[in-house]
Order: sequence, then structure tokens, then C-alpha cells
Amino acid sequence: MWYAKPMGACMLALTGYVDGLSAAPGGTLAFKVSSTLDQDFVADLVRIRCGDPNPAGPGLKILAVDRPFGGRFPSRRQPVHLGSYARIETPAALVDVPVLTVAAIVWPTLPDRGPQAVVTIGDPARQAGFSLEVGPDGAALQLPGADGGQRVATGSPLAARSWYRIVACIDAAAGTVRVVQTPLDPARLGLRPAAATAPLPAWMRPAGGVMLAASPGASAPAERHFDGKLEAPILVAGSLDTDGAPAGKVLAAWDLSQGIDSVDVIDTGPGGHHGVLVNLPTRAVTGVRWTGREMCWRHAPQDYAAVYFHSDDLYDCGWETDFEFTVPEDMPSGIYGARLRCAGHEDIIPFYVRPPFGRPTARVLLIGSTYTFQAYANHTRGNLDDAFRARIADWGAYPNNPDDHPDYAHSTYNRHPDGSGVALSSRLRPILTMRPGFLTFNDARGSGLRHFPADSHLTDWLEAKGIAYDVMTDEDIDEGGAAALAPYAVVLAGSHPEYHTSGTLDALEGYTQGGGRLVYLGGNGFYWRIARNPKLPGVIEVRRSETGIRAWAAETGEYYHQLDGALGGLWRRNGRPPQRLVGVGFSSQGLFEGGWYRRLPAADDPAVAWIFDGVPEQIIGDFGLSGGGAAGFELDRAEAALGTPPGTVVLASSEAHGPSFIPVFEDLLSHVNTLHGGPRDRLVRADMVYADLPSGGALFSVGSITFCGSLAHNGYENAVSRILENVVRRFAGG
Repeated sequence: MWYAKPMGACMLALTGYVDGLSAAPGGTLAFKVSSTLDQDFVADLVRIRCGDPNPAGPGLKILAVDRPFGGRFPSRRQPVHLGSYARIETPAALVDVPVLTVAAIVWPTLPDRGPQAVVTIGDPARQAGFSLEVGPDGAALQLPGADGGQRVATGSPLAARSWYRIVACIDAAAGTVRVVQTPLDPARLGLRPAAATAPLPAWMRPAGGVMLAASPGASAPAERHFDGKLEAPILVAGSLDTDGAPAGKVLAAWDLSQGIDSVDVIDTGPGGHHGVLVNLPTRAVTGVRWTGREMCWRHAPQDYAAVYFHSDDLYDCGWETDFEFTVPEDMPSGIYGARLRCAGHEDIIPFYVRPPFGRPTARVLLIGSTYTFQAYANHTRGNLDDAFRARIADWGAYPNNPDDHPDYAHSTYNRHPDGSGVALSSRLRPILTMRPGFLTFNDARGSGLRHFPADSHLTDWLEAKGIAYDVMTDEDIDEGGAAALAPYAVVLAGSHPEYHTSGTLDALEGYTQGGGRLVYLGGNGFYWRIARNPKLPGVIEVRRSETGIRAWAAETGEYYHQLDGALGGLWRRNGRPPQRLVGVGFSSQGLFEGGWYRRLPAADDPAVAWIFDGVPEQIIGDFGLSGGGAAGFELDRAEAALGTPPGTVVLASSEAHGPSFIPVFEDLLSHVNTLHGGPRDRLVRADMVYADLPSGGALFSVGSITFCGSLAHNGYENAVSRILENVVRRFAGG
């Protein structure tokens, strides 16, 4: 049973993650667990068939699997350390000079939040170092000493989102410290320089290395995190001239325009004191020299010589492995879970078992939309009110929600504390939203599922209909390409395959161009372009540029990914509209509520009438566990101008959408004009389509996120279920 944890603490009593979301037989997965409990925890293996806890639906179906797995393990708390910074293993002797200048260019975003370290030398927390900082008192030098040490500050608050050069000069011979802040943004004419000078206390030689954007912590790797952009940190034996150029020997100068697609921090100084970025700050962001003449960082890296640090960034929790699982050679493909239990607490960490590439065990393949699950990972929505909590408890749903547990970092639908959008998401952390039984909405007419648990409506349907299937994840498709898909008679894409790389699109296009049959059972699919980088496994990046239905907007000049250097944004803006792949593309969005489809005369054509065998209804899907109807929330339409294949048949179109539904912004030219002509209202629809392709392959798409939520109605005996069964069995049978 799920255990409803008392509110108050942020860390979960029992949770974990796995180092990979899938494995083939012979592959090994490592599970990392944190438990704050005082008893051993037990891990066993389950198969996840249905993740919907709604008592009006199929119910949770978590099936025990009798295979050697896991065992009993001692509980241990494994912490999460949020906040990005750079770590540089620089010898302390580097700064043992009579006159030392520490300088950097900064664009602070939360300057009033409190003291934030920009460049730290040594370890001030242990009175063996100092840090150049920003805070409510302006630029400051924090020196060691008793009772918090000595702080020399300009006393002039910094303006948020404005460029400054901040400088601290420590003159041991003269016994003085001078701190200066100089505004560099010509558009902010009201900003003035400020400076302060103070006696230097007893000098203590620093011990340790250098940190950028943080200081070493007393109980954590880093603290006093800086929120904002940092550029050109430098150490000089001597001083700087009035333009910021070194007037003495350069000890270290870190050029953050180098290695933008990596976590490398390159020192161009004589000692080559290079470093590494921790917890994935954002790169490929505009710097102090950016003027708008160039929009791509690859073409002018010197204009993008800044790194954007955030106090809540996270890459890899870095937890120790508690147990491993090597997939047996005879283990069936499917969606499984590592079930953790201890003292009434329970968590399930999902993972996929796929067949080896080129060795299918079924004619049907289901793709787990794991890039989309990762983009939404730990999405805080602010909708967890008392009524929603009551439903979660009453249904025995998964009790843990990101609104209560911000420790594990947020989704690309959230913002950092300074209001900037989260562009990077890692799967190397507990993902609360990717759990069976997780409810996204307090759906008045259904279950309120999305993503991983919503797709279990489809897996339960496949099981109920006795249709054998294999599973692979988006990452698997990226790795295996079209060759991994080629052996299958039919490939199923689930309720919301929204996020894709060029690799996954290439694989799917190659599959259909090679004669494959693709079934797309969702809405708002194949929409955002994302980036990956083999040097940073487990991470995806999205830049929400130019247009589209967006949770936040990328800053001008920051539309290109740091991970691969490609233009981000909509696939449609990158020349690959979803209609080109699956016949339909995102057209409208509204509240989480469903209408229905009306069958069109074209569906009676003998060439496609087989799709409706046993379906006499004209109104299809006016029921369901997702918003109460099969056509809802996010809707896709056919559009020849965007690539819907010639000869595509629109079998049915949706209706009965409420006033919240609007066309997507990329289709609107003004308050009256649409991109391809026609009235705005006609853009608010889902199209169910079928196409025979010149390759001998075929497409069937439903154009609605809520479609799969209608499959289980009346024990899977309904028009929606019958239509899908007709298509899948026909495709699978060749």
C-alpha cells in the first residue's frame, strides 16, 4: 500500500532512482536508494500493467514477478545537493602574492537574496580562504575571522539583470582591501560605480582550491550559491587598469566561451588551472559582449562567454548503488518496477526491459515516451489543494507530489528561483511524476493521469486484448535507429510523445519509409526539439524559442542548444512538422476535458471501412477516464500545407470543446488571420486519420491526448477500443 507521508519535511522517507531507464537481456541496471528510516528496506520486482488508481477504472495493476531481484538492505539517507557551481583544483600557493586582484563580470538575477559567492579562494567556512561576493550590500569581499569574519562591501545594491565588473584587490603590503563595482550595461544609464576600502585583517593563507558561483559548505559540497550569469573570472598578481585589463601577472583567467557544449572550465592563464562545472548550469547564454548581431553561439562564442548558474540546478544526485539487476536472457520485454518497502512506506522505480536490437519477440512495439516523461519530471503545478489531497488519499494513489518535495529539482515546465526557465532535465534523480498511481490533475470527469501512468491505459488494453508486444524507450530508439524498429509490423506511439531528438525522428521516418506501420495514439506529439550529448548521459535540453504553447520563453539570442549547438524550439520551426511524420500536428489546447469524435463520410470508403468494422456509432468516444472523452486537452489536426501525406483520409473529427480551447500560437498571424487561412474555430479540433504510404507502410493517428483514457470503458468493449483493435490487428497481421 502507498503510505501518505506527513507534510512538513521535503525529503522523502523512502525513494530512489535507476542509472538507466531500460536494458536488454544481459544488461545491468543500478538502483540507488535513500531511506531515512531506522529499519532495513526490501526491494522486489513487479510488472506494471496499469497505473490508474481510479476505482471507476481498471484499477492499479502492479503484478509481482517471481525472479531473483533485490533483497534486504540497510537504510541510509542519501542527500541531494542542489545548486550549480564550478570546482577548480587550484593550489593555494597560486594566490600567495603581495597584491592579489580577484575580478569577474556578473549579471546577478537575485542580488537582494543574500550573500552569494562569485569567486571563492580556499575555504572561508574553515577560516582558510575568502570570496568575492554579491549581495544586498553590493559587491563585497568576505574575509575569514571570528564571528563571521570581516566583510568589505560597496554598500550600493546591484540592479538585477544588469552587467557589472566586480573587483577586489587585496594589498598585503599596504594592509588594505578595496572592492569596486562598475556597471557595464550602456542601456542602464542610471547605474553608478561604487567602491569601498578597509584595513586588511591578519592575513591567513588560503587552503583548498577555487570555486565559481559558490563557496565550500560546512555540511554540503557548496553553499552561498550565486544566481545569475558569470563571465571572465580572473586572478591577477597586481591590479587591473580602468578598462579591466590586467596590469600585473595573470595567475588564472577562465574563458567560459570555450567548451560550451561541455562541463569544462578552461583556464587560459599560464598554469592551465582547468575546472569542471557541477550540477549543469546553463551555457550558450548571451554575455556582456553580445549585441544581437549573431544569434548562434557557435558562430561567435566570445559573445556567449557567460555561464548561467542557479541555486536549484541538479544533474546527478550521485547516490551510491544499493543493488544491481542483470536482466535474465529469458525475461519478457515489458514495463517493470523495483518496489521498495520499509516500515509502511513504499516506492516503485519503473524501468523497461527491451529485446536485443534485431531480435523482436512480438510483432508489435510500444515506445515509452521517456524523453517526454523526463521533460515533465517533477513538474510542480501548484494545484495540490485539500480536495486533490483527499482524492489521492481516497483512491490510494501515489501520495508524493513535487509541490511538497522540491528537493529533487524541477521540470522543464518550471522556472528557477530567479524566474528563468528550466532548460535542462536529468533522469539521474528520483522522478515522482514517473510513478504508477501518480495523479496530475484532480479530474472532475476522470482520473487525471498524464505521461507514464496515462500510457498504462494502453498497456492494460494490450494485455486485455491478448496482443503480444515489446517495449523500447526513446533513448533506445535514439541508439538503435530505424534498424531497431524495422523488424516490427507495427509501432505504437503513446498518449504524449512530445519531445524528440533528430535521432528519434530519423528512426521513425526511416521506419515508415521502409514500409513500417506507425500508430500514433496521442496529441501534441513530436512538437519540441531537444538535445542530448554523449558526454552528459541522462540529460535532455529544451530551448523554448520563438513561438508555440510554452511554459516560459527563451531569452532572445539563446535559442541554440548548449548540448549539440542546434537550433531549439519547435520541430515545425526546424522544418519537420509533426504532420510530415504522423499526418497530424498540434492544433489546439484547452482544459483537461474531453469531447468526442464525429465520424465523417470518408470513413465509409471501402478502402478504409475496415477500421470501423463492428462500430456503427457516428459519435465516438463520449466517455473516458481522461477528461471524460476521447478527444480532449491537446488536439492535433491534419494540414496538407504542413506535410500531411497526399491521400490521407480524415476518418473523424472532434467536437464539443469548451471555451478554454484556443488555437496554437504558431497558427495565428493576428486576432483574425490564421497561417493557412480559414476560421480560427476550425483549428480547434482533433483529426483521426489514416494513410497508405508509397513505401507500402501506413499511418493511423488519433490526434488527441485523451484517446487512450477511453479504451477501458465498458470492460474494453466500446467503439474506441474496437477501432484501435481493428487497426493494430490488421497492421500486425500484415
